[in-house]
Amino acid sequence: MQRSPRPASFILIGAIGAVLALGAVALRGGISAQVEPSKAEAWVARRLRGAAIPGEARRVANPIPVSADILARGRHHFADHCASCHGNDGSGGTKLGRSLYPRAPDMRLPVTQELTDGELFYIIENGVKLTGMPAWGESGEARESWELVHFIRHLPQLTPAEKLEMARLNPRGPEEWMELQEEDRFLRDAPVPDQGQGHR
Repeated sequence: MQRSPRPASFILIGAIGAVLALGAVALRGGISAQVEPSKAEAWVARRLRGAAIPGEARRVANPIPVSADILARGRHHFADHCASCHGNDGSGGTKLGRSLYPRAPDMRLPVTQELTDGELFYIIENGVKLTGMPAWGESGEARESWELVHFIRHLPQLTPAEKLEMARLNPRGPEEWMELQEEDRFLRDAPVPDQGQGHR
């Protein structure tokens, strides 16, 4: 009498097949980060990220009440620390953000906005492995991370005036600082235009 294959054999074969399929998808385009991640890769990455966040962290509520002052503090922090990858508007449409693999997400969209406050806080504090998202929790400033959570919630309603303010707060490279200094020097040394008061 011939024995039927065990269920464990099917599970093992399925697992090997899944690993091979994921490996083929991951190696598509070699190691280049210029290849646009596929929808399947993005889906798997989001599921893995969600599974990696502990349940107790997911359920933590933001202990800081939202206010105009808290949003302003979060906006300043975001412009100085986060905008180089995520953009001032949270779109991820910066040169650096579009060069990462996976790409920096558009934080205004439901994929980010539907995360709990605890999930956002956990990601800010601990980072995300195998992405460009660093862990910021070593600073010991949990309050700043909670303020950022409030600001991330505000990103879909960001006003043009807020974006302009953030642009002034963004870090600048040496070339930009030299340009600003030259522009300032030019404006200080420029002659004051005649307002027509010399005519009598």
